[in-house]
Amino acid sequence: MRHFFLSTRRFSHISEKPRDYLIAVLERLRLAKLTGVSFPFFMDNSNIVAMFEMMDTSGRGSISFVQYKEALKTLGLCTADEVLNDDGHSITLDKFRHEVNRRTQEIWSAF
Repeated sequence: MRHFFLSTRRFSHISEKPRDYLIAVLERLRLAKLTGVSFPFFMDNSNIVAMFEMMDTSGRGSISFVQYKEALKTLGLCTADEVLNDDGHSITLDKFRHEVNRRTQEIWSAF
């Protein structure tokens, strides 16, 4: 829970000037598109780790496939009817982080 608080606290400045924040985000996206540089990730590593740790309540270092799919749906990175292949293995932080970053990159590249 501590990580969740720290992660949400990092974004508290957004509510102070949401218009300025949105303009800055859109400008970064425009520049990334024009220059071909990587698109900015709005969910950084600490946010991904915090989300993973909230799901990994036993501290085993892995989450179930159901938790993984629900997290992707919650983040808007997976549709309800999308078929994901469950290979029978639990999902590690590395796999979760990779998939969140990959899917986020796919979405931003459409803009």
